[in-house]
Amino acid sequence: MNDTKNLSGNAALAARDLRHVWHPCTQMHDHETIPMVPIVRGEGVWLFDADGNRYIDGVSSWWVNLFGHANPRIADALADQARTLEHVIFAGLTHEPALRLAEELVRVTPEGLNRVFYGDNGSSAIEVALKMSFHYWLNQGHGEKTRFIALTGSYHGETLGALSVSDVALYRKTYAPLLLEPILAPSPDTWDAEPGESPTEIAARRLEDMRAVLERNAGEVCAVIVEPLVQCAGGMRMYHPDYLAGLRKLCDEFDVHFIADEIAVGFGRTGTMFACEQADVRPDFMCLSKGLTAGTLALSAVLTTDAVYEAFYDEYASGKAFLHSHSYTGNPLACRVALETLAIFADEPVIENNRRLAAHLASRLEPLRDHPHVADVRQTGMIAAVELVRDKATRTPFPFEERRGMRVYLHGLTRECLLRPLGNVVYFMPPYVVTESEIDHLVDVAIEGIERAVA
Repeated sequence: MNDTKNLSGNAALAARDLRHVWHPCTQMHDHETIPMVPIVRGEGVWLFDADGNRYIDGVSSWWVNLFGHANPRIADALADQARTLEHVIFAGLTHEPALRLAEELVRVTPEGLNRVFYGDNGSSAIEVALKMSFHYWLNQGHGEKTRFIALTGSYHGETLGALSVSDVALYRKTYAPLLLEPILAPSPDTWDAEPGESPTEIAARRLEDMRAVLERNAGEVCAVIVEPLVQCAGGMRMYHPDYLAGLRKLCDEFDVHFIADEIAVGFGRTGTMFACEQADVRPDFMCLSKGLTAGTLALSAVLTTDAVYEAFYDEYASGKAFLHSHSYTGNPLACRVALETLAIFADEPVIENNRRLAAHLASRLEPLRDHPHVADVRQTGMIAAVELVRDKATRTPFPFEERRGMRVYLHGLTRECLLRPLGNVVYFMPPYVVTESEIDHLVDVAIEGIERAVA
């Protein structure tokens, strides 16, 4: 450590970090020129580094933080639970936070999702849903059902099963030899609309494509898995709720499960508590994480129906039990924090406030539609995205090697903003406690960064 003894603040912490830590979704060589930013505390929408600089968390710390950093209600609930029970094996034992959380999740999710299986994180939830769907059909005597249908541009996580039903080459390509092969159906996202085609029309067209896929493959398909309304890691691609309503009917018609990955879009992010509500549909499996604990601890949940549960309910010797497990399944600390998250939704007009904030964000982004290097400005609730291109008329993208989005990120750090674009897509997904003036600052800084990025 002798080479760092004269360093202080950000420089000292960054040097210690780079000695040992390997960060996610990062080419570590970048940090020879791109600063590592050590965060020492958070308060509301703000993050503070060791040099006293502050940053608006414009991406909710990877889309998890709903009610601000160091939220007093959530912190108090966590501390109270930590003095009572921090963890216990969840096989054969139970505890109040887990069973109360299950009751609350059943209450707030679409009617009929009466069974709750806990996991550790979003990818774990997807693994559970995929395995549970396959195993359901196996228990029903349909072992020929072994495949899954996913949408082009989809992303469901980075464990091998979750990655298998994802279609983002950046994450999938390297590990392709290890993965299951999904059946891909064209996404209904509005980016791919024909000239003059409305969101409802593209939804209808893509439902016909899905029908054709099911007609060819339903006999070997366990489930269709989708991210309702917004394909987040695939570039914040968005589509109309009609697609979800039609997909529910197709899954019923062809006797396959409907898995809704609400990990990123659930808990008020799209303008309703859950995105599926906007189509008035109930999936067979709903996967939840991220906002479930408002960004405090890792926890996920898969909700499913009594019919699915009953397909596993039998004498032990039948071999029908679902033996998937994680050491921290049903962790009391995480469950207690999730209960406080749901209590905030119950006690405060969160959804109504989000709609007001979303409208303000939309009005501030509207002028970017005329920018010569902006091909699209799109928004669903508290998720908004700006697509940067080299040529607006042809929508020709900037070469990925130029890393135009990185320029926006670096500019943001100089202007008190954490913006972390997805390639050339600059997006906004702030915590729900953000103010209109803080939204103004985020957008102003993003516009400055865009001007520098496309120059």
